[in-house]
Amino acid sequence: MAKSAIIILASALCFLSFLGSACAKERYFVEGTVYCDTCRIQFLTKLSETLEGATVRVQCSQVDNVKNVTFHKETTTDKTGSYRVEVDGDHEEDTCEVILVKSPRPDCSEIDHESHLLQAATISITKNNGIVSPIRQANPLGFLIKERLPGCAELFKELGINEDGTVIS
Repeated sequence: MAKSAIIILASALCFLSFLGSACAKERYFVEGTVYCDTCRIQFLTKLSETLEGATVRVQCSQVDNVKNVTFHKETTTDKTGSYRVEVDGDHEEDTCEVILVKSPRPDCSEIDHESHLLQAATISITKNNGIVSPIRQANPLGFLIKERLPGCAELFKELGINEDGTVIS
């Protein structure tokens, strides 16, 4: 009789733990950095400056209907230009991205809206992508400064690129 009670109790505990894990809502964390692109080259360099107080939005939309937003949350960057946004739920069927919203610096507030750059901050928020960790790292995003810093010309030579980012031949 005692063995039966132990088996029933153990079975009940296993079943309840299964229900708890099945009912638990997925939680993910999107992390990234925002910087001032001081050379207007659209990638991080040693002259780039991180931006404290920049606003970014994590937004997910249905793949076939970008107007149907399924999740959005805004946050601001800390003193290192970093942010972290908690995202509830699995968004396997959605397109999720980090979007620049507002810069704290008037001299470095331009957002490049060219179509090839819009994919730079696309992130996958699902457990069905092979990533075990709940942390998703977004590519760094940069606001463009109005005028390039004087040191950029020398930096371009060091990198072996022209001012437009093409390789020097």
